[in-house]
Amino acid sequence: MNSKKIIASVAAVAASCAICSAQTVKSQVIENGGTGPYKSIAVGDETLPTHIIYRPNDLKAAVEKNGGKLPVVVYANGACVNNSLEMSRLLSEVASYGYVLIAIGPYEEYTDEAFYNQWRGVVKGAYPSTKEVLVMGNGERVFAYTDEEKAAQAEARAAERAAREAAMKKASKKKNATPPPMPFRTYPKQMLEALSWITDQAADKNSEYYHMVDLDKVAAMGQSCGGAQTLAVAHDPRIKTCVMLNTGIGENSMQGVDKNCLESLHTPMFYMIGGPVDIAYKNAQGDYDNIKDLPIVMANSLDGHSGTYYEKNGGPYAVAARKWLDWQLKGKVGESAMFLDDEYEAKFYPAWTFVRKNW
Repeated sequence: MNSKKIIASVAAVAASCAICSAQTVKSQVIENGGTGPYKSIAVGDETLPTHIIYRPNDLKAAVEKNGGKLPVVVYANGACVNNSLEMSRLLSEVASYGYVLIAIGPYEEYTDEAFYNQWRGVVKGAYPSTKEVLVMGNGERVFAYTDEEKAAQAEARAAERAAREAAMKKASKKKNATPPPMPFRTYPKQMLEALSWITDQAADKNSEYYHMVDLDKVAAMGQSCGGAQTLAVAHDPRIKTCVMLNTGIGENSMQGVDKNCLESLHTPMFYMIGGPVDIAYKNAQGDYDNIKDLPIVMANSLDGHSGTYYEKNGGPYAVAARKWLDWQLKGKVGESAMFLDDEYEAKFYPAWTFVRKNW
C-alpha cells in the first residue's frame, strides 16, 4: 500500500471515529435552567437522535463543584410515547442538581405555559365521592376501566389488528405497493441503548462527556407506561436504583413484563404515586406487596396520575425524585429523612402518606 492510500485510510478511520463522538446540534434552556446549582439545558445530539439529554450546561464546572463525576439517569416516558415533553420540567430540574438524564424521544423544542396547562390533571384533593367518569387534561381517565370496558377495548384492538393485517395482505398483492405502517411504539431496550451510548462517550477523549459521568451511579426512572419499561431493564447490574412515577405492574403485563419481573430486581425502589385516584394506584400497591426483600418506599400524594409535572420546576414530585437520587446515588444521607423519618414527613409533607419496608 502506497503512502497516499495509507494517509487516506487513516483519514477515513479518524473521520468515522469523530462521528461517534457526541455532537451537540441543538439545545434549549427550560425554566431558566432549574433551581439547582448547575444551570441545566436540554440537548439534541447527532450521535443519539432517538433521545434527548438533560444535563448541566457546563459539565466541567458541574463536575468540579459536585466533587466528582455526575450520576446518570435513563428515563422512559408516560404512555411509552416517543417524547419527554410532559416531563421536561422535572427532568430539567433534576439535571440542575448535577445529573445527566437521557430520555427516550428525539429532541423537540418546548412551548410556553399553555402547553403545560393543557396537560394538568385533577385538582389537588378534589376526590369525587362516587365513581363517576373524570377525564384529565391529557385525556386519561382518573379511575381505572371496568372489566367490561377492558374487554370492549381488547375487542376493538383485535378488530384493528385484523383490519390492518387484511390491508397489508391486500397491499402485498399489488406491485410496488407499500403496506400501511405499524403504529410506532417505544421499547424498553432504548433505555439500555442510552446507557451504552453514554458509556461509550465517557471513554471517548473527543467527547464532551469524557470523564464527566459516573457509570457506577446509574438510575432508571419511568412514568406510567414508562415504569413498565423501567421494570423491563431493572435487572441490568449497571442500574443501582429505580424511580417509579405513577406506575406499577400489579397483576398486569405490558412492555414484556409482569409481576414475575419483580423477582429479578436488585436495587432499592421508590414509588411516587398520586393517591387512590391515580390509575396506577392499585398496581403500585400490588408491587409494594410483591416485592418481598428489597428496600422499598412508596409515597402517595393527592395529585392523581398527572403528579405535579406541570407545576414550576416539576413541583414536589421533582423534589422527591431528586432527593431520592441524591441519597441513593450521591450518598447524601440527610436526604433520606424524606423517606425514612416520620416526623420529617409529617412536617413537610402532611398531605402525603409514606410506607416503607426492608430498611
